[in-house]
Amino acid sequence: MNLLFAIDDNVTQQLMTTLLSIKINSSAEKYSVYVIQDKKLRETEKIKSFCQKLGMHYHPVIIEDDQFDSAPTTDRYPKTIYYRLLAYKYLPKNVKRILYLDIDILVINDLKPLYSLDLKDYWYAAASHTSLDVTDDLNKLRLGNYEAESYYNSGVILMDLMAIREHVKAEDIFSYINKRGRTLLLPDQDILNGLYGQNIMKIPDEIYNYDARMNPFYFAKSNGAWNIDWVIDNTAILHFCGRDKPWRPEYKERFSGLYKHYQHRAKNINKIISL
Repeated sequence: MNLLFAIDDNVTQQLMTTLLSIKINSSAEKYSVYVIQDKKLRETEKIKSFCQKLGMHYHPVIIEDDQFDSAPTTDRYPKTIYYRLLAYKYLPKNVKRILYLDIDILVINDLKPLYSLDLKDYWYAAASHTSLDVTDDLNKLRLGNYEAESYYNSGVILMDLMAIREHVKAEDIFSYINKRGRTLLLPDQDILNGLYGQNIMKIPDEIYNYDARMNPFYFAKSNGAWNIDWVIDNTAILHFCGRDKPWRPEYKERFSGLYKHYQHRAKNINKIISL
């Protein structure tokens, strides 16, 4: 299973927590972890040792060009997030499929069914967090893509790199940024939807991209079926979207204890490595 992340030095511990949750709860025999970064991460050796401890192979992907220097960024959306749009340029040519994950994610059931998904003629697979059709319509109007089925969250993306290498071009992305830069609210996510929304296979968010903020919505949508027991039994990916993050001491929302448990276990592995 090929896994892709794009991070900076601020979230290396969160990366390791996510990786531990994947290793414990997924059934793949081998894992290759590709981490896109602006410069070599300060804790590279710790990450490498951590991956070795889990039986995973760590592959740093250091980007040395400046092509996204003028793209819109914020404290929540640094330049590294754009690199996943052109990940195929930086990954080995023999990597044909990869699963991109944000680091504010906890995997609590097997990822293999998602990774093995038949994409048919689609280039990507992703989930939508949009609960209202009118919101979908507004996003299509804002981004100029009326062919897309929905507005997709870019925190979990299964990529067919063979198709993407053939169809996704850097010049198209830069042109789109120049044309719609001021309207991009969630920069790389908006670009993914605006340019390639029609090429994304929709997957169920309650299974593969459960928005941890939206418990009441999921419960109501399922007429009470998707309670916490259902989530623990069926959901593969918990996604802690938004500004409030589960690694912060003040975070008290549902699943906070679950996240802190995996975080604690990951830190214990690091302590063993440091001895």
